[in-house]
Amino acid sequence: MATGERVAALPPLWPVEARLAALLPDLLVFRKPRGSEPELATAQGVLLGVHVTGFTALMDRFSLTCKSENDMDKLAHIFSYYISDIVEHVLCFGGDILNITGNVLLALWTVKQNQLSDIITLVAKCSLEIQEKFGIYHTREGQDLKLKIGLSAGRIFQVIVGDEQRQYLLVIGRDVDDVQVAQRLAQANEIVLSWNCWKLCEQYMFEVEIMREDEAVKLRDMRIIDPFDFDEHFDKCLDYLPHYRTSADTLRTALELDPDSALEQTLRKHITKNLLKKIDEGQPMEYISEFRTVTMVLVSLEFNKTAWMLHLCHLIQEAALYISTVIEKGGGQLSQIFMFEKGCMFFCVFGLPGDKKPDECAHALESSFSIFSFCWENLAETKLVSVSITNGPVFCGVIGAVARHEYTVIGPKVSLVARMITAYPGLVSCDEVTYLRSMLPAYNFKKLPEKMMKNISNPGKMYEYLGHRRCIMFGKRHLARDRNKNHPLLDREKELEAFQMAQQECLRQKKGQAVLYEGGKGYGKSQLLAEINFMAQKEGHRVLPLKLKEADFKQCFYAIQTLMAIFFDIDTCPAYYRQECLHKQLRGIVEEPLHCLFNDLFFVKFPLSFKVSHMDDLTRQKKVKACFFQVLQEAVRETPLIFLIDEAQYMDAASWEFLETLLSTVPIVMVMTLTPIFTLCGCAQHFLQSSQAVLVPILKLATTSLLRMACWELGVVSIPQELQIYLLHRCFGNPLYCEVLCQDLLSKDMLLFHDLQKEEEKSKWETLSANAMKSTMYGILAAGCEEDQELYICTVKDNVNLDTVLLPPLLKEIAVNQLDQLSLEEQLLVKCAAVIGHSFHIDLLQHLLPAWNKNKLLQVLRALVDMHVLRWFNRNQELPAESILVPSSIKIIEQTKEEKKKKPDADSPLSLQEELSLPQTELLAFGVPLLREAAWELWPKAQQIALHLECACFLQDLACRCGSCQGGDFVPFHRFAVCSAKSCSGTSRFCSYKDTGSVLTQVITDRLQLPSPQDSFQFQTKPFRSQETFTSERCRTEEEFLDQVNRKLAQSTPDKDMLTRKPCHCEEILQFVLSPLTRHCLVIGETTCAFYYLLEAAAASLDLSENYMAFFYLRKASSLLGQPSAFSFLKKHKVKICQFEEATFCCLRSEVCFKMGQITLAKKLARQALRLLKRSFPWTWFGVFFHTFLEKYWRSCSLSQSPNNPSENKKKLAVLQQQVRCLSLLWQLYNLDTTASSRRFACLATLMQKNSAEEFADEAQVVSTYVALSQFSQYMGDRDKWLQCEQMAIQKSSLCWFSREGLLATARLMQALAYTKLCLGHLDFSIKLGFQAHEICRHLKKPALENLVLSVLFRSAFLKKKFDLCVCVLESQWALISQSHDILGLACFYSACLDLLLYGKGLLCRSFGECLHFIQHCEHSCILNSQSNVMLGIHSSLAMWFAQDSQWNLVEYHISKARHLVKRTNASLFGSHGFVRFLECHVLMLQKMPEGVFMHTPPETRSQTLKYCKEFFSRCVTCPVYHQWVSELKTSVMRYGQRESMSSTNIARPFDTCLTTIWIEGEFLEENNFFGRNLGMQRFDRVSDVKENKDEEIQECVC
Repeated sequence: MATGERVAALPPLWPVEARLAALLPDLLVFRKPRGSEPELATAQGVLLGVHVTGFTALMDRFSLTCKSENDMDKLAHIFSYYISDIVEHVLCFGGDILNITGNVLLALWTVKQNQLSDIITLVAKCSLEIQEKFGIYHTREGQDLKLKIGLSAGRIFQVIVGDEQRQYLLVIGRDVDDVQVAQRLAQANEIVLSWNCWKLCEQYMFEVEIMREDEAVKLRDMRIIDPFDFDEHFDKCLDYLPHYRTSADTLRTALELDPDSALEQTLRKHITKNLLKKIDEGQPMEYISEFRTVTMVLVSLEFNKTAWMLHLCHLIQEAALYISTVIEKGGGQLSQIFMFEKGCMFFCVFGLPGDKKPDECAHALESSFSIFSFCWENLAETKLVSVSITNGPVFCGVIGAVARHEYTVIGPKVSLVARMITAYPGLVSCDEVTYLRSMLPAYNFKKLPEKMMKNISNPGKMYEYLGHRRCIMFGKRHLARDRNKNHPLLDREKELEAFQMAQQECLRQKKGQAVLYEGGKGYGKSQLLAEINFMAQKEGHRVLPLKLKEADFKQCFYAIQTLMAIFFDIDTCPAYYRQECLHKQLRGIVEEPLHCLFNDLFFVKFPLSFKVSHMDDLTRQKKVKACFFQVLQEAVRETPLIFLIDEAQYMDAASWEFLETLLSTVPIVMVMTLTPIFTLCGCAQHFLQSSQAVLVPILKLATTSLLRMACWELGVVSIPQELQIYLLHRCFGNPLYCEVLCQDLLSKDMLLFHDLQKEEEKSKWETLSANAMKSTMYGILAAGCEEDQELYICTVKDNVNLDTVLLPPLLKEIAVNQLDQLSLEEQLLVKCAAVIGHSFHIDLLQHLLPAWNKNKLLQVLRALVDMHVLRWFNRNQELPAESILVPSSIKIIEQTKEEKKKKPDADSPLSLQEELSLPQTELLAFGVPLLREAAWELWPKAQQIALHLECACFLQDLACRCGSCQGGDFVPFHRFAVCSAKSCSGTSRFCSYKDTGSVLTQVITDRLQLPSPQDSFQFQTKPFRSQETFTSERCRTEEEFLDQVNRKLAQSTPDKDMLTRKPCHCEEILQFVLSPLTRHCLVIGETTCAFYYLLEAAAASLDLSENYMAFFYLRKASSLLGQPSAFSFLKKHKVKICQFEEATFCCLRSEVCFKMGQITLAKKLARQALRLLKRSFPWTWFGVFFHTFLEKYWRSCSLSQSPNNPSENKKKLAVLQQQVRCLSLLWQLYNLDTTASSRRFACLATLMQKNSAEEFADEAQVVSTYVALSQFSQYMGDRDKWLQCEQMAIQKSSLCWFSREGLLATARLMQALAYTKLCLGHLDFSIKLGFQAHEICRHLKKPALENLVLSVLFRSAFLKKKFDLCVCVLESQWALISQSHDILGLACFYSACLDLLLYGKGLLCRSFGECLHFIQHCEHSCILNSQSNVMLGIHSSLAMWFAQDSQWNLVEYHISKARHLVKRTNASLFGSHGFVRFLECHVLMLQKMPEGVFMHTPPETRSQTLKYCKEFFSRCVTCPVYHQWVSELKTSVMRYGQRESMSSTNIARPFDTCLTTIWIEGEFLEENNFFGRNLGMQRFDRVSDVKENKDEEIQECVC
């Protein structure tokens, strides 16, 4: 309600009587029932009419923008706040608000006749103050609202019409007409008194202008003459008003009445039934208002002026009873009855909350025509009857003040329905929307001429409804959809197989067969029929297609009549030729005298024969059916016949009966579609039970098929992940929903399209959306397209929030229909759950429904689950297989901040996180498509914001790492680093409401704020360790470290096992806390908090190796900041953020860019982040030299001491942590380039990282840093520093096992040790360490690290020729990378698959075609272009594969790629492996390749190959595992040169068999002596000449 916050003194909990009284005038609350209806009473009083001008024009402006609910919300908000001020002012002056109808308010002061003059003075003063305070209201839309006020006084008649269930109050009489006339005579900001009011008032007190022609008086001001005092006059008037408020806490005495059951029953008759149910359920008033599409019917009755008052009341009573009866049968409600000068109007609404029906427009039209006919025929004194119908979005809810409000509807279509009454009198008129949505036949309507309507610029087309008339023509052949050759049918193979089996059975048994496809709306039944139609016609069958409508059910034999008309080809021929055409078809089959039987069926005029004239109707019908059977039997002998009937549930009973007989007599195939929600007639059910009928259910599309369909609809080969989630959550496998949603996105211009082959700009963050898509699209692209076809991908525009995109009207109507089928309790629960999100937790739902106890909540939830509206969250689909800890189950801290300070450790979220482990049944998700989105859209904006804020406040304390990770921010010490002033900037106060039992009624004095250091957890208060303490710890050896790892892994007791006791639940926290929290903050406009949690969500995504989702969150954060300026000094963010957050934002973006292959931009952002963190990084070689000197000598000697202030200490730690992260990124970025300059930058970055980590003084951080330095040194070929740093990491790992961060550091160290042992050639040891590291990573849920461990494990097993183990490792690796579509991980995977194909003794994990397909589609990816080491191995392996088949053009392509890459590789394992493959390929080409086969590049000579071998030994010093291998390759090259000089006849000829076959015959490595006989020795020498003796060849190789 609009002004709930103003009346703060009202009690938060109202009795039912008070809630009813607030909806009704005192005239009803304090009246005494007098008898049967119509009840007529008279009284004296003063009437005040307030007309808000400009409101219709404002609605017209909103309607032109076509933004539906968004504009309705603004409109309702403006009017509600405006009218509520006027209502409160009238109540303060003792007025009784009779009604608020449209933009008119009518108030009454009931007094005795001798008190009228004093009350007129009071009302005049009230009117003047209203005009002074509220006379003009300026809106942002430029349309001002103004007031026109009319006053009248005298005798009024109070009429109560209705029955025992529903009653309506009317005030009628001459003076009621006078106030309406005075209102109309008044101009904007004027007050006009009726002539009778002027005669009854104290005229000397007013300054007026006489309007003699109109017999009215315009009031200008009041004359205050001494000793007259208005305050005294006001007190005097209070004595005349017995129901004036007696308490300052409320504006009406009616709200403070004692409970009275009789009064309650009387008042309930004046409230609409759906509103009464919500009040009885205890729903707060602010939960009642909704935005929805309704159908409005306005019935206007003009009576003869000669009608007596009592007779007039009886006429209104009779009309009201009939109208309410007819309207309620159709699913609507008679909402209001109000009088106007010439008669009475009845306002009816179809589709109010709880009343929505799928065919409400048709019901509204049929009900309107019935009312129109009744009023003309039965109401004798009726002069004119007019009915208008409109359909459109409106605000349905409470308008007014807390003390007095009304339930009404507001919207442009409300104004339109009133204007149509005047424009088209004496007709049943409707707008175009009603005409289209009714789905009634066009011949029931007549188009009306366009007319101008006041304040409505574009009313649209209008139609007159003529009533339901019997169809005078049979239907025509058509199906609902045509086959789209560009969009093949998806997931319908079983359904098509059923049709094909029916065809075969029909031909084999010579009996009819029927296939009935049953599926919900939108499941693709019509598209399936279109496909069957195409297939049947292609096979030469004759197909008779027909689509039925709902109206066809009422016409007997209509379906068969139309099918036979199609069969005879008379459905499309001209009417004058129809008889001749039919005669040709019947000739020779049906006797000539019987042709006249078809006259009525097909509208022909054959002469009536003597034989037919003596038949009765039943005999004629039987004869017609017999003729049809005879004709069809003859037709089937020539060509197979197929009936296609769409929407067969609308078929009449006679047609079902005919088809059942036809099925058993004629070999014909019938294919029909049914919608299961309809109840079939008895004949239809009997037909389904036939042995020749098969019922085939149509199921929803699989997820992959639905996404493929979306790609086809959008014309792309891939869609982004957020769009996939958007479609999957809304469609649930329904193809129609997918199609409509995609078309809606296109029409709203929310997507950007990018050419897949075109290289996107790489220098700007704002243009990376397409590149991010390309980095994750491989899994969908595999659907395949033609090579020459232009391929596109799409991305969502940065300013589009898919969470708040409104549903298309068609889909919203479907979902609201489903929602209204639920009970009111269930509807309220669904609406509250919709605010939370697609999945929600019971505790948060309970928080939004505080008036419900847990038992009631669970009872309603179980009912919704039983109806499949909701479902218990299926962890098998979206969650890991392990038991979960749902973070939203944790009880939040409800104490005030003062209580928190007193008890900082009590009931902390961290402790509760550690204690609770809730079952699966605590988390639910929506199980019906569109229901969540439609329910969310029903909320008015103010209630939406309030509920989202409640959700945000609830989740805010849970937005941290899980308990097993020791809590804390995902951006380390984030809350300590943000500025304190930021918490109160840019936030808006919560809209507090005062009503019954609602979360909205709670007075919340705090704004949504960022987490503060005072709310931090215990883990964050551990003492800061000094540098001296840190460096003085006892060192330990590698053996001690490995012994400790073995002991920990050997522990089997769950309470002692660190790995199994506390599994990580950060993924669930990201999914169920951080992601919803960002959405809630964005909806309520808390951009500062939204930015904070977007950074947290991005950091969490990166921790979980979800790089694309991290990019998604950071892109949202970018849109909050706005577009960057070209000049740094002009840069001004829309959201105020501190320098640390800006640095973190840059750092996270740099990491995302690095993983997307945007190396230049990643360097730029990392440098920018360091600069913001007060740690500059040089640009020149001199700067590198100077910074290196400082870092080595000055910084290490001047490490700052930790500050005494704990908060400042945490801020420093936050900065240091980000510095370490940025510097780690920088050395990895520069390490990708092998130039000397890049190496210097990389060395400096590692040095700076080490110093920052040691200053940070955290064991896990230091261990991870030394592991990184060890890895970098190995890449650079620095053997001594490599092993030294590794040993330092081992020495610093003493306490790492006792925290999750320490476990992660331990896992990294274990991976590094496995990597080291592999590089040094200790393969068994490496495999053992790899298994141990994998066990830790699996429990830590770190997929990126686990993938790296598996890569090392595969390489060790491969070199150890344990190929079965290699396959198992690759399958585990595939399970990790296939879901995330990690391009780099896929490249490493397929590189390993190629190794198995080449050397794996026939074992394979993936086919060569799949490997090649990946490379062809992804080799131009910027991610792979930046990974020279991996790509060198891939291209070399492909060149070797093609060389064995002598495909030299492909060999040339890949070897040339490899030549460019070999210069850019380093000494890493992948680099060394790729180099070895490159050398093998050269040796293979020297032995096998003929001369002159390369067209574009010259082949490498023997001397060049030897140079490459020399370069390998100089570069790959730190990878000795390959040294012996390369030595043998070198020997093979030298031996090949000797043979070439001796005799050309000794040149090795090409392979006779593939490499895999060769390796089945030979050995890969010796079991006991790895360096004895290696791969190169056996592979290249044993195949040099197959005919030679193998023993001699091996002996020669050894020599």
